[in-house]
Amino acid sequence: MKSLSRALAATALAVAMAACSNQTEATGALSLRNCDADVRFPAPAQRLFVNDGNLISMVLALGAHDRVAAVSSLQRDADTLRKHYGPAVDSLKSVAPEYPARETVLAQRPDVMIAGWSYGYDETKNLTPDSLRKDGVAAYVLTESCRRHDGERARGITEPWNALRTDLTNLGAITGHPERATEVTADLDRRLAALSTAAQPERKPNIFLFDSAGDTIFSSGKFGAPQAILEAAGARNILDDVTDTWTSVSWERLAAADPDAIMFVDYPKQSLAEKVELLRAKPGINQLRAVTEGRFLNLPYAMWTSGPLNIDAAEQIRKQLERWNLTPASTIEPRADDTVR
Repeated sequence: MKSLSRALAATALAVAMAACSNQTEATGALSLRNCDADVRFPAPAQRLFVNDGNLISMVLALGAHDRVAAVSSLQRDADTLRKHYGPAVDSLKSVAPEYPARETVLAQRPDVMIAGWSYGYDETKNLTPDSLRKDGVAAYVLTESCRRHDGERARGITEPWNALRTDLTNLGAITGHPERATEVTADLDRRLAALSTAAQPERKPNIFLFDSAGDTIFSSGKFGAPQAILEAAGARNILDDVTDTWTSVSWERLAAADPDAIMFVDYPKQSLAEKVELLRAKPGINQLRAVTEGRFLNLPYAMWTSGPLNIDAAEQIRKQLERWNLTPASTIEPRADDTVR
């Protein structure tokens, strides 16, 4: 009888331990869809490594800066992020001024890295989601940068606002801030609704986005955040027929478009003055309406790349279009002015 009692007690203990183990797994990890794949993440993550201003802005918007072990590529956007998110920016440990090396990431002992293809993940550095997972680091990929499986590996699997909502929701779950993610996406949708109900022009102004240039111009197509930003502002992205996110196009493409305005990504590779000089020095390009009339707007990198500041960019662009009389006057009031002069 005592043996049976001991056996029953042992069985009960084993069941209890198994139940406890299952509960720990259920509350300590979660599976999310990321780039059309089911990926496991610790929940909540304790030591995030985050690369690039737009991805850092997502974490700051979610109030999850206390879960960040380290960041990289912060410097160019520090002032912009500080304007929108305050002193939390200065609490972040910056370990690389540009995209990090694999060793730099692993040295911070992260449990999750947040980056993207061309936003930090780099096959030439063996810094990829697969390589990190082999070292026990869960890797989240910026949805805007997800590669399509069409043989060309072009980026972009969903429209940009949906990509942003997906990332905010997923990162809210990973960082243990799902309620804040709901608040941020609700604010995004309210502001988008206000832009959509603002008076629209009979003809949408055509805008060309200029990141940097040499023999070609680096710009953005239909899957990039600028597409969504410009549409929300009441304009048209000239490259809305290019099925990619960020990509290069010819100078001839700009010349043929003769845009109503040219907007710039404030980016260290080339200053605003250098970009304007390129436009004004190039035969044919210097005769475009946007160039002769000086319709230029320069906004920070973190405003144009996929992140919560995209809606701020849309509001600011809308007001600038109104100043140029390219869209009707509206009651839209941007929360900040991020123009870089």
